[in-house]
Amino acid sequence: MEIFWYIAAGIAVGLAVGITGVGGGSLMTPLLLLFGFPPHIAIGTDLMYAGIAKSTGVYMHARRGNVNWKIVTSMAAGSLPASFITIWVLSGFEHPDHYQSTLSATLGFMLVLTAGVLIFRQRLLRFFNPNLSERQGRVYVFVGGIVLGVLVTLTSVGAGALGTAMLLLLFPAMQAKNIVGTDLAHAVPLTLVAGIGHVFLGNVDYFLLFGLLVGSIPAIYVGTRLASFVPNKVLQPILASTLMAFGVKYLFF
Repeated sequence: MEIFWYIAAGIAVGLAVGITGVGGGSLMTPLLLLFGFPPHIAIGTDLMYAGIAKSTGVYMHARRGNVNWKIVTSMAAGSLPASFITIWVLSGFEHPDHYQSTLSATLGFMLVLTAGVLIFRQRLLRFFNPNLSERQGRVYVFVGGIVLGVLVTLTSVGAGALGTAMLLLLFPAMQAKNIVGTDLAHAVPLTLVAGIGHVFLGNVDYFLLFGLLVGSIPAIYVGTRLASFVPNKVLQPILASTLMAFGVKYLFF
């Protein structure tokens, strides 16, 4: 019977991702925690789920020329080693219980930060315009990649929403389709590397992973079709408010 709940969770999150473009890890991990999974299992399983579910999206964007591979390489040069190091540090603990509180607190922080980015994205774009060359921007995304690598590995949150926000702020002239394609092309290897690291830590529930993928992969496709009919200005504030509520819960309660 549990498998049907997992498939339903995959459908719900898949629709949200397809319609809004964000919210995969931000919604899935809190949902798995509500199901009663401990933080290390929720985060590890969600990372593997995100890496697999979003892979087809990278292929489609790459075929359409929507990926800036130089920027992807610069981000990955920072994020992938940072993810490896984070996994190595976690492997030094004898049992996941020893780092549960760190994962929960970091997860709460990331959810609040993601919600803030969604709410204030337009204001950030208006007030922060660094006017960098692409070469300078790649230096900044390398540093930003290091931060993302650590935080995404610890929480499974931020590869999409925070990566997109960073690209929007550093490369305001880049077209939206290129922002999405470039961020997705970076998010997939990052979440896969972090997810595989959690596999070696024993933090992935494969039965749960299977149910989530069965539900979400077709739902993401349907969500992308529905996106043109559902106003984003209605859905994103709801999504942001939900993330903020979860973030406050895991930070303070």
